[in-house]
Amino acid sequence: MTFSVTILGSSSALPTSTRFPSAHVLNAHERLFLIDCAEGTQMQLRQMRIKMSKISNIFISHRHGDHTLGLVGLISTLNLIGRKSDLHIYAPAELEENLTCNLTFFIEDLTFKVIFHAIEPNKHQVIYDDGKITVESLPLRHRVPTSGFLFREKRNLPNIRKELIEKYSLTLAEISAIKHGNDFNNSDGLVVPNCEFTYYASEPRSYAYCSDTLYSERLVGLLKDVDLLYHEATFANEDLKLAKLTGHSTAGQAATIAKKSGAKRLIIGHFSSRYKSVEPLLNEAKLIFEDTIAVEDGQIFDVPVKRNG
Repeated sequence: MTFSVTILGSSSALPTSTRFPSAHVLNAHERLFLIDCAEGTQMQLRQMRIKMSKISNIFISHRHGDHTLGLVGLISTLNLIGRKSDLHIYAPAELEENLTCNLTFFIEDLTFKVIFHAIEPNKHQVIYDDGKITVESLPLRHRVPTSGFLFREKRNLPNIRKELIEKYSLTLAEISAIKHGNDFNNSDGLVVPNCEFTYYASEPRSYAYCSDTLYSERLVGLLKDVDLLYHEATFANEDLKLAKLTGHSTAGQAATIAKKSGAKRLIIGHFSSRYKSVEPLLNEAKLIFEDTIAVEDGQIFDVPVKRNG
């Protein structure tokens, strides 16, 4: 099953000649989740040959323009191509009134429903669950109410050891009961614990999106052992005062969060346009967390299946 992230935009507030502002797409089991929607997002979707009509859920971290200004344009395009299915938007509550006003002003006869789900940015909670993927909100520390997002695969039912199926001549009904957590009981009164029958062939995968935020120790526990962590790294360590003033992180701080949380891999972005090259930021991060990549627009990051045994 696919579990991959495409970087549509990796710049901060000011786009550059090679970087658009913030937007990612997560492909989780061929479900497409759009995360932030800056100006140029739909252009990037076309450039990357991603079918925007397959996007049913959009997650917006906060109301700043470099994360939202592409949203109305994208909805307008979906309307022009005849979309019929509902579009769900998860964002801080303060965005709803503005979005509704813009949709009313710019778009006539919307052909589908835009359903707004208000997030409480100061809370960590499950905000989406479709039976296969869950999304948790992550409280971030920025100048306005801001949430990060943690996407997790849900664990499938366990496998049953084939040799025990044969040994106990299990029926389909008994196999189903064991998969759902029951112990095995036969007519002779024998009880075999569920754990002896079951095993998991692979572990659920996870991806976290943290932009924009000051350094936050609270994230460490919430991101524990995440497979792929995106954490903003707007500034270099030498510009720490500016990072604090604007509500952002340095590359070194992003790497520290990755190291303390036990992340498997770190990708950094949301780079300030003041830097002609992001190599110094990457080097700062790698001194703390070696498995760090400074993202480029158009890159795709696959999270491989984690096999047990």
